[in-house]
Amino acid sequence: AGYGTGAVMAVPAHDSRDYAFAKHFNLPIIQVVEAPDSFSFGEGRDEAYDGKEGKLINSDFLNGLDVKDAVKRAIQEIEKIGIGKGKINYRLRDAVFGRQRYWGEPIPVFYKDGIAHTLPENELPLVLPEVDKFLPTESGEPPLARAKNWKYKGKYDYEHTTMPGWAGSSWYYLRYMDARNEKEFVSKQAADYWQNIDLYLGGSEHATGHLLYVRFWTMFLRDMGYINIDEPAKKLINQGMIQGVSAKAQSITKLQIINTETGSELEINIPQIIIFKTQFKKLVEKGVNEFGSILKPILSRYNTSIDLSNTRLGAMSFSPLSIDINLINENDEIEIEAAKKWFSKGGENFVIIPEDNGKYISLREVEKMSKSKYNVVSPDSICEQYGADCLRLYEMFLGPLEQSKPWNTNGITGVSGFIKKLWRLFHSPEWNNTPLQRRGTGGEAISDDAPTKPELKTLHKTIKKIHDDIERFSFNTSVSNFMICVNELTEQKCNKRSILEPLTILIAPYAPHIAEELWSLLGHKESITYAKFPDYKEEYMMDDSFAYPVSFNGKTRFKLELPLSMGIQEIEKEVLSSEEAIKYLEGKTPKKVIIVPKKIVNIVM
Repeated sequence: AGYGTGAVMAVPAHDSRDYAFAKHFNLPIIQVVEAPDSFSFGEGRDEAYDGKEGKLINSDFLNGLDVKDAVKRAIQEIEKIGIGKGKINYRLRDAVFGRQRYWGEPIPVFYKDGIAHTLPENELPLVLPEVDKFLPTESGEPPLARAKNWKYKGKYDYEHTTMPGWAGSSWYYLRYMDARNEKEFVSKQAADYWQNIDLYLGGSEHATGHLLYVRFWTMFLRDMGYINIDEPAKKLINQGMIQGVSAKAQSITKLQIINTETGSELEINIPQIIIFKTQFKKLVEKGVNEFGSILKPILSRYNTSIDLSNTRLGAMSFSPLSIDINLINENDEIEIEAAKKWFSKGGENFVIIPEDNGKYISLREVEKMSKSKYNVVSPDSICEQYGADCLRLYEMFLGPLEQSKPWNTNGITGVSGFIKKLWRLFHSPEWNNTPLQRRGTGGEAISDDAPTKPELKTLHKTIKKIHDDIERFSFNTSVSNFMICVNELTEQKCNKRSILEPLTILIAPYAPHIAEELWSLLGHKESITYAKFPDYKEEYMMDDSFAYPVSFNGKTRFKLELPLSMGIQEIEKEVLSSEEAIKYLEGKTPKKVIIVPKKIVNIVM
């Protein structure tokens, strides 16, 4: 299939099909590319050298050139003589271009005497016709064939398949540059000004369904002289896939029943029995009859006269069977009765044989989320239980953007707890030590007092980290930084407007619903989307003190917060006179006091 028309190329030494042709008709096989030493060109060889690397030989003016250079030189010579012209061939999966559906751009082609003709440019665009149903015709033609009197010039049939979604999406980014231009898809001036996209974000599956074609479109339009860019985007990020954690059981895919008297064998496939291999072997050791009460009703459909008392079990094999993850509890145990009904919905009566403790622990496997694997998690149920903001934050929190990540709802409660903690910062009247401004009826209490240095440090440290995270597309670390910030502000019992307002703006792109609500509770009438994103100030992140760990003979006993401006003698005096140090000194004079500024104090006794 990869050879196109199947024509002989006349290079039998380097093409397997030509080689077979030459051998059959006893034609000479002349080597024109040097093969590696490991490849023999002797009389007894039974294959061609199909490699695209090596120096050319027996090739006149091309001798000594590498294959790639020789191809270019040959094209130049052909063009010089005037017997041909070089051309770039693009490999594109054009077989998937025509779609058997109504919606989509009509392909501007009509058929005259069975030959395809394209519509003249001045007759474009071709508009979708009205149809009575968006369904194929009774004879299996696409929906466009249902249109009445939809023919070119009233007599020639149009192409009835439509273009795929990526036909339009492969170039529409260019249309955004010049959307009101009625003469061309984009003016040269606009295309030269905007150039290519700054960032293309799409998953690996999206890359083969769209990125492949948007690059093809871009290169084609460049070659035609309409645009001056080689690639549609400056930067590409492939985000990882959210994977599912499937639940599996083991079913019997092959079971051999051997008659002990006659030696005859019966081999059956009974996926209706769900049992672990280890548990099955236990039952086999106890004898076939032990298993008979379970096995006989199912075996009856294969051989109603089988007598299990005269049989033994032979070879057996098992296969994993996917189970709906909603039938698995938090301990990975299958809810057996519910699972029986679920498995039996197709009419078969399934039997689930648990372990000796009465439980059946499912096997878990991380793989692509798919309906066929019954591991799809509905975002609707997550939103209903935890809220859309919690879902958004948790998806980001799962891991780095470009890595595939298994979905695990066990960790979502931590993110939900963080959102509640954020909410409490705005609703904690018991923290108030100064007169407060109360807004609304929900107990909101926000202070307009000046923020403390620790509060400013926490806020601006977070602003800086979020700025950095956004630039690096590191959204999982953003969520971690928000958690650290809220924990610190909670410890500081912060309810200052000058701290909480910037924090609300900062978190808005990550949790827009709660941010919008808090912004409103803070007294703002306009949406938070119009607020200026906060900038950090280095001055607020500078420390003016340090918590020195104080050690006695190398063992840390306590910490002492001291100004960074203190000299070594001042630090020693302050440490030795502290209540904690006096307790450990026990009236003795230290032999030595070692002080490393901004690091440690060690008292040698």
